[in-house]
Parts: sequence; C-alpha cells; structure tokens
Amino acid sequence: MLESILSRKGISLKVRFTVKSAVALGVVALAVLLPQLVHIAFGQAGGMRWLPMYLPVLLGGCLLGAAWGLGAGLLSPLVSFALTSALGSAMPAAARLPFMMAELAVFAAVSGLFSEKIAENGWMAFPAVLLAALAGRAFFLLTAAVFQNVAPFTPAAVWSQICAGLPGVILQAVLVPCLVMGLRLLMVKEKRDD
Repeated sequence: MLESILSRKGISLKVRFTVKSAVALGVVALAVLLPQLVHIAFGQAGGMRWLPMYLPVLLGGCLLGAAWGLGAGLLSPLVSFALTSALGSAMPAAARLPFMMAELAVFAAVSGLFSEKIAENGWMAFPAVLLAALAGRAFFLLTAAVFQNVAPFTPAAVWSQICAGLPGVILQAVLVPCLVMGLRLLMVKEKRDD
C-alpha cells in the first residue's frame, strides 16, 4: 500500500525506501513490545489467546507488501527472542521460534500480496487479513505435522493452540483492516490536499 501511494505522489525511491524501512522497524518494535504488554496484563495464556505479535506483522504486510512484510514477519520473533533471552525469559520459547518465524512470514507475505489492491480499495484489507490468518495457521499445522518427530509439537497440540488463538484472529480480522483503511484514508486525503 505504501509503495503504491507514495509512487503516485511522485516520492523519490530513496524517500520511499526510508519510509518503508522506518515502518518495518516500527512493526518489529511493536511486535516485540505488544506481547510483553499482553503477557503482563493477561499472563502467558493471554499471548496464546490474543496473538499479540501477529497484529503488527499483519499490519506490516498490508502496508509494506509481500517482500518487506515477509522480512518483518521473520525478524519480529527473532528480535523478540534475542532481546527477551538477554533479559532471562525468552519469548517465544526456543522450540517455538522457528515455527513462529515461518508462520509469521506466511502471515505477512500473504497479507502483503494484497498491498497494491488495498491502496486502490481499503476494503481489500479484510480478505487480506482473513486469508493471511488461514494460510499462516494452516502452515503452522502443516509444519508441525511434517516435523513432529523432531520438534516438541504434534498436530493435536498445534490444533489446540489454533483453537485457543481464535479470539485473537477474530480481533485482528476486524482491527487490522480498520487501522489499514484509516491510514489509507489519511494518505489519500493528503494526496487530495496537495
């Protein structure tokens, strides 16, 4: 979305790169901070229920597109793990880290595939988020099935986590598109004012 709107405004490639870099860093920072706040407020079960890291990653995919979103999706759990490990309480857990990196990369890449369509029509953020959530959760289940002999996750355990995270997915299916449409309106309004 950002690339399309900034291009239409005639913004230089260097400035577009800077803006997208800043947004990607903001997405990663929010994806590190938001789970900490949810865990403080709701405990560890709150993280599994509300999926706080997924929200900024979905937002990043919609705003940044598939490639940049994929990068933010991969980096978010990795940066969170590195920072929280240094503080003594790794989030996500080391065993969950590669699965979460893969799942969030799928979330961001799939939602990012809709980025140009979202720039044209903000309502496209709804199917973007829904399809990203379906693809990401399905990919998590698939990777658990494939690697169940070498990883601590079974498909049944993953299915249980998917069911526990439904409230978070539903919240994000409403909240992320509304945020994306609001940001789009602000950017388009600025364009009309120029």
